[in-house]
Amino acid sequence: MEAAEYRGLLEEGLSALGVAAEPAGLEAVLRHLDLVRVWNERMNLTAITEPREMVIKHALDSAAGLAVLGLAPGQRVLDVGTGAGFPGVVWKCLVPGIELTLLESLQKRCRFLEEVGESVVRPLTGGEGYQVVSGRAEDMGRKTEHRERYDVVTARAVAELRVLAEYCLPFAQVGGRFLAMKGPSVGEEILAAERAVAMLGGKVEEVRQLELPGGGGRRSLVLIRKVKPTPKGYPRRAGVPAKSPL
Repeated sequence: MEAAEYRGLLEEGLSALGVAAEPAGLEAVLRHLDLVRVWNERMNLTAITEPREMVIKHALDSAAGLAVLGLAPGQRVLDVGTGAGFPGVVWKCLVPGIELTLLESLQKRCRFLEEVGESVVRPLTGGEGYQVVSGRAEDMGRKTEHRERYDVVTARAVAELRVLAEYCLPFAQVGGRFLAMKGPSVGEEILAAERAVAMLGGKVEEVRQLELPGGGGRRSLVLIRKVKPTPKGYPRRAGVPAKSPL
């Protein structure tokens, strides 16, 4: 794909989603995708490497969350299990004023995300409002510096909703929001997670389904409001939520 076509697909897709983008933000998203491709040659970051697919299934899929959230500068955002930086880095590129924390358990991916901070975020914001944290959600969710500290918590393609709620809701402050970015069929998953979400202090506020531009398929965005503090016993120790969902 020619660079102009690549950029045009991104711009048109964001417009279709109703997500605003400044030229500098567009360029930052494209730099991020380029960096993913380069680093993917020596480590496993993504199975999607064709440029058009990357724009649609990584960048636009990530940006779809902004259509639901309406992020504002100054909001504290945590991306749990971020991997190559989706959706968090895309959100930072398009809303540079957010305070973004990326949580990733694999050290080699953290090194990649630190490079993203230098090569993508620093030219856009001077490097402000961007940090990478290495660790597991179950461990970090019990630490004072992270527990119930964030306005918005998100995760994309990490686990089923019962497990995801235990990973993510402990990080959200009361009144904050947790956005689970899911595939097309999520109804049964939401029903199965109702008890877990309530136990952890959350309440499902909205479920929005949309078609990604460019034929990217159907997505479900599950927005959960944190309505009361998460009980002290959660999250349980590392590995337990996935083996024994609430």
